[in-house]
Amino acid sequence: MDRLIQANGQPLYGLFQTPPDVINYRDFDFRSPMGRRLGALAKWRRFHQFQYFGLISDQLIGGCALANLSLAGVGFVYLFHPASGRMFKRQFKLPLGVGSRFSQRPQQGTCELRSGRNLLRLENSATPRQKRLLVELDDGTRIDACFSEQQPAFQPMCLNTPTAVNGWVYAQKVAGVRCQGEVRSSLGDFDLTAIDAFAHHDWSAGYMRPETNWNWACLSGQAGAQRVGLNLSCGVNETSFSENCFWLDGELIRCDGVRFEFDRDHALRPWRIESGDGQVQLRFDAYGLHAERMNLGILASNFKQIFGRFSGVLRPQGRPAVTIDNLWGFVEDQYVKW
Repeated sequence: MDRLIQANGQPLYGLFQTPPDVINYRDFDFRSPMGRRLGALAKWRRFHQFQYFGLISDQLIGGCALANLSLAGVGFVYLFHPASGRMFKRQFKLPLGVGSRFSQRPQQGTCELRSGRNLLRLENSATPRQKRLLVELDDGTRIDACFSEQQPAFQPMCLNTPTAVNGWVYAQKVAGVRCQGEVRSSLGDFDLTAIDAFAHHDWSAGYMRPETNWNWACLSGQAGAQRVGLNLSCGVNETSFSENCFWLDGELIRCDGVRFEFDRDHALRPWRIESGDGQVQLRFDAYGLHAERMNLGILASNFKQIFGRFSGVLRPQGRPAVTIDNLWGFVEDQYVKW
């Protein structure tokens, strides 16, 4: 597929085998809820885009995100050292996104944020099919990490869903892939291959609900002889189609809607996550979190990304059950107004 938005100004919806070349949102026939055609300013203001790259291993946990919120460019990076319990994190907010750039090509392009001598960059390459994270900070922290979707073969989750009365969201996700590279930080220096690190990745963009919330869960690791990845959500990307899935050795397996049971006031208490079709039954035990809270009136966010260990079982239909035994991963609880 070349372009997400068709010649008639409407997006293609559904689950895709391959990603579109470009999310050409400027060609979208954007209307008000009452049917009035909206212009370039409204298209710019309401279009939002974000990209996330996560690292998982027994020795190091990390995450980096970039977001284009039209009125601001925001980014964060953190690292957590499980053995010591120490954590490093930095956050950046750029008014009107000055100092940031975002490609609308999920498979070929660069998104980055620059603030002084600090750089957060996410690079997507089509040949080879590779994602790369580069972080260079003024305190000497450096992360250079990448993964491939080619060797061994991996099938990303790609979908586009209608959102509210006049929007849509494209999402492309990966989990359960091995990660290469290195990390230099105040927590120590790490060779990601040597510590058997895994990665996961999220590329999302579109006309999301002006006020929304979601829960999300992701894990990556080795379960017996199989590489396992997991991507589950509740509250977003569920209209007509669902992003809920897991991967076994790179093969995508879709599952039903999921229920997240947790205590919002005490988010570090255990979570339970189960799918309606019985394919997913998991418990999540938290070890730490990255949290942000912002309320600027027209922009607001209450965000918790919690890292910890999953235990339970995956039951792919017609196949043997897969035991999940203390695999590292993430959950999220997010409210946003934008």
